[in-house]
Amino acid sequence: MSATESTSSASGATPYGTIPPASPLPQRRPVSLPRLAQMRAAGEKITMLTAYDATFAAVADAAGVECILVGDSLGMVCQGLPSTVGVTLATMVYHTESVARGLHRVQGTSWLVADLPYGTYAESREQALRSACALMQAGAHMVKIEGGGWITPTVEFLVQRGIPVCGHLGLTPQTVHALGGYRVQGKSDAAARTLRQHAHELQEAGAAMLVLEMVPAALAAEITTELQHCHTIGIGAGKGTAGQVLVLHDMLGMNLGKMPKFVHNFMQDAGSVRGAIEAYVHAVKEGRFPDDAMHAW
Repeated sequence: MSATESTSSASGATPYGTIPPASPLPQRRPVSLPRLAQMRAAGEKITMLTAYDATFAAVADAAGVECILVGDSLGMVCQGLPSTVGVTLATMVYHTESVARGLHRVQGTSWLVADLPYGTYAESREQALRSACALMQAGAHMVKIEGGGWITPTVEFLVQRGIPVCGHLGLTPQTVHALGGYRVQGKSDAAARTLRQHAHELQEAGAAMLVLEMVPAALAAEITTELQHCHTIGIGAGKGTAGQVLVLHDMLGMNLGKMPKFVHNFMQDAGSVRGAIEAYVHAVKEGRFPDDAMHAW
């Protein structure tokens, strides 16, 4: 073995680079549902960011992100699809496995959430269970499911079988065609009442987290206060939620289309991907992002 090979082996380097180390384990306990509840009780904002591969997952973990979402947004970000509708369960399993391996390799501590894609849970509760089991076996700690009302019995069915569930209300991208496009939801009094009702029903069904997307900031803040056992994660829903989520590529300023109003480019002043993610985490924790005057409705 040459000196170069010896050095490479000792450092863990490969011809394709190395995955960066995770945050020192003594400095952060593994994120869990009890840990998220503790953060909520202490008034500490929860940070969530999407990741679709091992390396970016490891970087996000090292930068201090509590929750990593393997979102079906990968259909648009990674596959170039016009919406999330074309994403399959097999694709979600593949990317969830990739992210889970990246976290395992660096002894990451993030809580891993994976989206149930379009058409994999609407047929029956049993179909939803099979789909959720596939994602959990791929390494997810929790599955995310879109919709309210009709989906509540399915959420309860999954939770009763030991599968943590994150709901998703407001703009639900899988049904964007039925919604008439990417529009703010819950603006009228009637729509707000329905959205609030669905949020309470999801909490009663056992959902531990709830993404609120493109919901008026005042409504999102009210729902957050009302839901004591279900932690709201906002995206375009103002700063009054229990936490925030963004698509990784958006917050790095890498977008194939128009940048959404609720996004801030954290890369422009950071100098590195990890620096940008750390800036995002700090901004959320300190209440500087989002700015309701700029990023909400």
